[in-house]
Amino acid sequence: MKRISTKKLLQASLMLALGMILPFLTAQIQDLGNKFLPMHLPVLLTGFICGWPYGLVVGFIVPIFRSIIFGMPPMYPIALAMAFELAAYGAATGVFYKLLPKKTIFIYISLIASMIFGRVIWGSVSMLLYGLNGSAFTWKIFISGAFLNAIPGIIIQIVIIPLLVIVIKHSSIIDNE
Repeated sequence: MKRISTKKLLQASLMLALGMILPFLTAQIQDLGNKFLPMHLPVLLTGFICGWPYGLVVGFIVPIFRSIIFGMPPMYPIALAMAFELAAYGAATGVFYKLLPKKTIFIYISLIASMIFGRVIWGSVSMLLYGLNGSAFTWKIFISGAFLNAIPGIIIQIVIIPLLVIVIKHSSIIDNE
């Protein structure tokens, strides 16, 4: 059994804390949170910095903890669907970053592929949860929620995450395996 890295555990804990705190920047206006996606940033970074297992766990825990502690997002169906979405983001960035060459372009490829994968997971889980609730989850709701409303957050992620990964990589916080 692999020994848990104290460094990675500390980094993942910091990202979990950021995932809990960053949504307060947009808390006054819920639509801003839906557009800027503040919980996504630390989860995506966790996958890059700590690897897929940590990214998966942090991604799953953040929306559940926020729902339990702060009541936002509402647990069912939003926080539950987000837990699977963010877990997919964290796991996918970790897997893609590990498997692909360590060139800047592949940071972008890892990020964008992970963002698409996470949105597909969110849509699938949402369709299941809304169906269990007797509500329709249409293609229009999926496109609107996953892409159209999220354009500002997607742009922020594509601009900020690679820059942070590059800076962190050069500071030796990320192991260059």
